[in-house]
Amino acid sequence: MDRSEVLRPAKGGVELEIMVTPNARSAAVGEVDPWRKRLVIKVQALPTEGRANKAVVELLSDFFDTKAEIVRGHTDRQKTVFLPVSMDAAVSRLEGK
Repeated sequence: MDRSEVLRPAKGGVELEIMVTPNARSAAVGEVDPWRKRLVIKVQALPTEGRANKAVVELLSDFFDTKAEIVRGHTDRQKTVFLPVSMDAAVSRLEGK
């Protein structure tokens, strides 16, 4: 599955559909889950008191070199994250270019 399928344009940037795996051995930006059509994000933090959400924001902010913000799914494993970057920049970063 093409990694760009987890992105959609939004006002001022793009929205990224993710699936979070908390309490993982290591933090990582994984592959696209073809069934859910979401990018798998693994974080070491537990999903209590917003720790996993904070870890997701930090990981994606570092990965995309911009400020990430969770806009939907604060209490769910499936989340939508806003990134203030162009679609081309986000696709390039996801594809490792």
